[in-house]
Amino acid sequence: MVDPLPPHTAFLGALVIGWNLYYFKIVKNEHYGYPQEWFPSVSATIGDRYQGRSFFQIFIALTSPSRLLLHAFWYVLLARAVPGKAKALFWVGFLRTWTCGGWVYVTSGDDHDVHDVMMISYMLLTVPYMILLVKSCDKSMFTHSARALALNKTRRKWVSALFFGSIPPMIYFFINHKVHKVPGAYTTYAFFEWALIVFDVMFDSLAMVEFKALDLAIIPNKADGLRS
Repeated sequence: MVDPLPPHTAFLGALVIGWNLYYFKIVKNEHYGYPQEWFPSVSATIGDRYQGRSFFQIFIALTSPSRLLLHAFWYVLLARAVPGKAKALFWVGFLRTWTCGGWVYVTSGDDHDVHDVMMISYMLLTVPYMILLVKSCDKSMFTHSARALALNKTRRKWVSALFFGSIPPMIYFFINHKVHKVPGAYTTYAFFEWALIVFDVMFDSLAMVEFKALDLAIIPNKADGLRS
């Protein structure tokens, strides 16, 4: 299953708009601006100015149907083999998607506390989400290739390890920026923040392999067919 509109379209589009229209404004923070800080954070890119914010919010909304279908399909594929994990994965994934809406539509400029709480909740829910999916992804009822599923499980482990491995240095550089006021620390923090987005999108995109043998079709009702 491939998203008709991948999430990275929304993020990259907002970054391009911000970089071209108001670069110096989104790289500036409470302590420093350009040239000490020269790369914008995710929050500044998607929420600080209406041009990038509007583009991002519209395009990320268009990805929500495929994200919700992703959770539904995983439940269908895993319900027979691992019913307990299938239910847990569905609800964790649903809550994770809901908290994503929280930090997307409540920007740091609107309410910094709500934005941060939703962002932190999203990251915390990502822990059980990735662990459950790594443990269950090779147990789906449609297994077109056991070797391909095993290889994809390994890929999921690596991507999830990169995701979690990016969090400690991100926190470290954020503390350097916020507490110690180190020039340039926020730019380094921003790179790790963007890395989390890349690994997050990459993790879900691996479903293209597991869902390769899943065919979806819309078939007319038999009675309607006879009447025609």
